[in-house]
Amino acid sequence: MNLILLGPPGAGKGTQAKRLEDRYGLKQLSTGDMLRAAIAEGTPLGRQVKEILDRGDLVTDEIMLDMIAERIAQPDCDRGFILDGFPRTVRQAEGLDETLARHGKALAVVIEMKVDEAALFARVANRAAQSTEKRSDDTEETLRKRLGVYREQTAPIIPYYRGKGLLKSVDGMADMDTVTRQIETILGFQPANAPAS
Repeated sequence: MNLILLGPPGAGKGTQAKRLEDRYGLKQLSTGDMLRAAIAEGTPLGRQVKEILDRGDLVTDEIMLDMIAERIAQPDCDRGFILDGFPRTVRQAEGLDETLARHGKALAVVIEMKVDEAALFARVANRAAQSTEKRSDDTEETLRKRLGVYREQTAPIIPYYRGKGLLKSVDGMADMDTVTRQIETILGFQPANAPAS
């Protein structure tokens, strides 16, 4: 089962993806982690990415899609994967559809984690207050910028996937366990039991 978790920064996508990975063997794929791993492994793609980042340029959609194609072909993605942080634009979503089709794969569902933006600021402030390590994204200014980018670039993906009949929504403002249960229901998983292979 292959899925995307969508939602603004601070919605809890990473937390929920990790839970699904731990419980059901679906592989969480964060594009940031993939970029770092490709560079660390020194693959041809990794060397290309390193050169681009060293120049201060952005990695192109084509390279990101090549990297995803390479990653989903690995055995730990056999049960399925969860994309977290990609796609960020409609163009990337279209490219992802084509890439998956070429590899005989498809998305089962796209889950939008709906959140209240005002509450996100409170969540970030709370996380910053409780954390011993200061995260660079735990500031109101950073969150405001990232929300602006999300609304402008990523939110248009929502109608794109709704049009394909793939979009489902959960209440991202509920407590963590409730959000997990909502996602499990959408995926047809019995809570805390791994699905049959």
